[in-house]
Amino acid sequence: MKRKLTAAIGIAGMIFSIAACGGGDGGSESEGPQTLTVWMMDGSTPDQWQKDLAAEFEAKTKAKVKFETQTWNGIQQKLTTALSEENPPDVFEIGNTQTPAYAKTGGLADLSGLKSEIGADWTASLNKSAVYEGKQYAAPWFVVNRVVIYNKKVWADAGIKTPPKTRDEFHAALKKIGEKTDAEPIYLPGQNWYHFVGLVIGEGGELVKKDGDKYVSNLADPKVVAAAETYKKFQALSKAPKDKDEATPQQGEIFAKGNVGAIIGMGWEAGTAIKANPAIEKEIGYFTIPGETAAKPEGVFLGGSNLAVAAGSKKQDLAKEFLKIALSDKYEGRLAKLNGVIPNKEALQTNLEGNPAAEAAAPAVAGGDTTPLIPEWAAVENDPNPIKTYLTAVLNGKSPAEAARQVEGEFNKRLAQQQ
Repeated sequence: MKRKLTAAIGIAGMIFSIAACGGGDGGSESEGPQTLTVWMMDGSTPDQWQKDLAAEFEAKTKAKVKFETQTWNGIQQKLTTALSEENPPDVFEIGNTQTPAYAKTGGLADLSGLKSEIGADWTASLNKSAVYEGKQYAAPWFVVNRVVIYNKKVWADAGIKTPPKTRDEFHAALKKIGEKTDAEPIYLPGQNWYHFVGLVIGEGGELVKKDGDKYVSNLADPKVVAAAETYKKFQALSKAPKDKDEATPQQGEIFAKGNVGAIIGMGWEAGTAIKANPAIEKEIGYFTIPGETAAKPEGVFLGGSNLAVAAGSKKQDLAKEFLKIALSDKYEGRLAKLNGVIPNKEALQTNLEGNPAAEAAAPAVAGGDTTPLIPEWAAVENDPNPIKTYLTAVLNGKSPAEAARQVEGEFNKRLAQQQ
């Protein structure tokens, strides 16, 4: 990410020249079948999904697939290095918010032709992260997002029979839990910043803005301020610490104790609760985070993965054939059903039926978004994250404007770092 991938670009140029002169990816009889190297992140794809996909790809192209499992820890540096070398992985999974940084350095192949061929109905909010400066540098694969995980018994004890449909109804229901039961209405730590990002998205706001030729903090914008005020209003109903995030401690473990009305989190966090207290499983329910009106859910941060092709891959055509199969309705739908992730087409969300957490997450996807899709953003998230500091300051009594001024120097310093 920190250096131009000139070697990769040069190799890609030679490949395209050879292809134009009649070269191909299929290999000759003397060379034998080619092997496509595919990097997938740990936990993203079930073994049988990989086996079936590889078999179909081989039957279609006579080429082999070599899947190599990677871990998220350290992947950015490992991938940066790999993309600058002569033989990078041909296809790889990439975090959706990481995509612009790799596109900027020249490490990703242009997939605009693939988009034209198979991507007409990709969900716009998912595809946004795969585009950089107007070009398609990856393909949207899947996302996940936050929902309300609630304790049915606590809500029933408070006399609440149906999940709320608006933000105000949600707040009123939580207040009622506080008044009618001994439970904590919501466990909302002060630094659950991805939920805050969702609130900013719901307000139509942006965390950064352009100032000349650089990006700077936009935390003082009225839309961001409105999101902060909403966060503060709900956090006031919680006993959670104002200076910790949802993983410190794991909020699923807090929810597992049975005396919390709700948390806002990923579906897997219910699994954390169940592991800590199996008896809680029968009480767990899910609903979409309510927005300002019943017609539109709250904004959510869409975290997920794209699939990309290395610009330096010598097997460009084979790589794109692999993507056509992997991104087909058959394999997208199967992955959604097996892993409970949101697929790249709204029409495929029927595969989520029977998975209550995923069913609750899906309605918010169309209006969801990500953190700013700029290469400069990566440094912002490093600890200590200035947005977390901002939230704690607001919750401790500073006005959003004062809190923004407190962190904007560090925020802007990080945005100015070279990638």
